Amino acid sequence: MSAHVVYDNAPLGSLIRYSDCTPKPPARFTRKRADWQRRNGLGRLVRKAPPRDRPTYSAPASITLNEGNFSSSGVILVTVMRTHSVDSELKFEIVERPAIGMVRVLQRIGDDDELLHLAESREAAELWLAKTGHRNACLEDVTADEVGADVVEGRAAA
Repeated sequence: MSAHVVYDNAPLGSLIRYSDCTPKPPARFTRKRADWQRRNGLGRLVRKAPPRDRPTYSAPASITLNEGNFSSSGVILVTVMRTHSVDSELKFEIVERPAIGMVRVLQRIGDDDELLHLAESREAAELWLAKTGHRNACLEDVTADEVGADVVEGRAAA
């Protein structure tokens, strides 16, 4: 499926796989393998940005995937995020959707929401929020209605 389908249908917190449909190069080709890894990966959907039209430029809608965090002694040092335009030629797949009962910790950025954390329960989300000290964050439950809408519209709910 295209990035546009992910933008339209995948809820924040979904696990998304993307690929350029080429085989992984052998390990001895380090540069080719590094290039391949930039075009093939897996990440959690943390943001959907609508198209922007400004007097000097315009940008299509995009999705942002969190591919992971690098930490030391419990402190996150680097967060790897990749933003893909809905016009991307890569192929995308929704691997997993948030389960009913999970809670999203969201932060408003402009007119958009960005996923800060996906917790197993409201208690876990509140604990994470208290521990990290994010201000202006809100909690949003993943409900049966959201998953039910996926089934009604013919999408497989994970």
